[in-house]
Amino acid sequence: MKVNSHFWVAGTLLATSVFAQNKPVSNQYPVSQTWVADLQDGRYKNPVLHADYSDPDACRVGEDFYMTASSFDAVPGLPVLHSRDLVNWTLIGHALPRQVPVEHFEKTQHGNGVWAPAIRFHKGEFYIYYPDPDFGIYVVKAKNAAGPWTEPVLVEAGKGLIDPCPLWDDDGQAYLVHGWAGSRAGIKSVITVRKMNAEGTKVTDAGVLVYDGHKIDPTVEGPKFYKRNGYYYIFAPAGGVATGWQIALRSKNVYGPYERKVVMAEGKSGVNGPHQGAWVTTSPVNGKSEDWFLHFQDKNEYGRVVHLQPMKWVDDWPIIGSDPDGDGIGDPVLTYSKPLTRKKYPLATPPESDEFDTGALGKQWQWQANPKGIWAMPAAGFLRLYSYKIPEDAKNLWDVPNLLLQKFPAEEFTVTTRLKFTPNANLTNEKTGLVIMGLSYAGIYLRSGKNKTELVYATCLKAADGKPEAERILGEFEPESDLYLRVKVSRGGKCEFGFSGDGSRFKTVGETFQAEAGKWIGAKVGLFCTRETQTNDSGYADYDWFRVTH
Repeated sequence: MKVNSHFWVAGTLLATSVFAQNKPVSNQYPVSQTWVADLQDGRYKNPVLHADYSDPDACRVGEDFYMTASSFDAVPGLPVLHSRDLVNWTLIGHALPRQVPVEHFEKTQHGNGVWAPAIRFHKGEFYIYYPDPDFGIYVVKAKNAAGPWTEPVLVEAGKGLIDPCPLWDDDGQAYLVHGWAGSRAGIKSVITVRKMNAEGTKVTDAGVLVYDGHKIDPTVEGPKFYKRNGYYYIFAPAGGVATGWQIALRSKNVYGPYERKVVMAEGKSGVNGPHQGAWVTTSPVNGKSEDWFLHFQDKNEYGRVVHLQPMKWVDDWPIIGSDPDGDGIGDPVLTYSKPLTRKKYPLATPPESDEFDTGALGKQWQWQANPKGIWAMPAAGFLRLYSYKIPEDAKNLWDVPNLLLQKFPAEEFTVTTRLKFTPNANLTNEKTGLVIMGLSYAGIYLRSGKNKTELVYATCLKAADGKPEAERILGEFEPESDLYLRVKVSRGGKCEFGFSGDGSRFKTVGETFQAEAGKWIGAKVGLFCTRETQTNDSGYADYDWFRVTH
């Protein structure tokens, strides 16, 4: 089978003009076609972010809310999101352009890197504390949440220190609460409080054990530190990511002893493991403020999606969600009235599609490791990916750093991209295409050979265990011709790939791939361009656009 097209014209300048002639004018921040939480009738539906913003934390500054989340090995890391109503969120940047130590994160580090962070605003500055379980606890700062952020400062070195959150007390003393990762520290299910210097850049003591959850709250972690009505509060998840609950601890003394109460659990909601997140209070409207709680739900291949729950205080204990039986333990809500705000704000969602027409990648994109400038070069109206040599020990794409990926945005969506492949005529096995990535993955791509280029559908089950790809050749393809690649994701993470020479008539590959989560993350979708040998002039692929539709 030959797939041909007259649309593409050889040569970069001519190809660029073709791109320009056939691209619609795009809104810089279009609203998602796949998931909008705002029901536009005064209510919202959960999750407010149907994407893998794991371990969310948030703070309010004036009438603005800012959120960050775990990013693990993805770069840039530490996403920063903004909202005026806790329902409509935009992605305004990342606080970590490169992960440190830089050389360590030039290789893929699945499941490592940035674990659960905390964001706070103190004396005119934003602080994000984040843990790297292999190196310690870091802090970055910024005057503006959109950046620039400072280089990471190591607050406390050590293995297994995780999930930090600061608290500046009324007397100016700074504290840091954190948990422990058993995989590195050899202990877990306990929470420690330490003192810091006033600048919040250094731990100054050995710390105090304030809670041991082994008996009733196994895997207690992710603590968040607050003070209200003379009580110190530690909000913390327990019981495991997919099966746990949310507890609150309170004490009149920062070091305890702390009383304990379950304040949210799954109940009859069907929202599993509802926990780990952020308490925020809205700016007063007519003298009234509201309390809300952001948390995650583990949805397997979709990752840890973000829910918003109403919250109230009863006898100085929080109740998160609804409490129909009056037992003081909230159930997550699926729909609810939106938070009270001074005015109605427009619909907003994090970016998904990218027309590649701004000279920069959209903020949704992340690499599998610290990027090199030769991997991708945005141009006037398209994105050029240069082929990059895969690591010598790579068994498959799991260990390839130059995968350009983004989160699944909803339960059901379709991705379509248009590309032109210009392989190096002196090389073979240069590849470029579309991939669904996780512990197992599947992709559709072009592969160069001697005097031919093949269109290939590949699957790699148990990729994280080093298993090889299984491939099926779909036909030959003329280089420097236009090709449209597509993947349709249905409920439950069922993925069906297809291709087209004209962008309207698509042929499917004839089988369904089951998307899988990655290491502590959901599945991702994106692009790649690789080769197997070193050269002084690689081939490349030009991607006209990447569109995410319902």
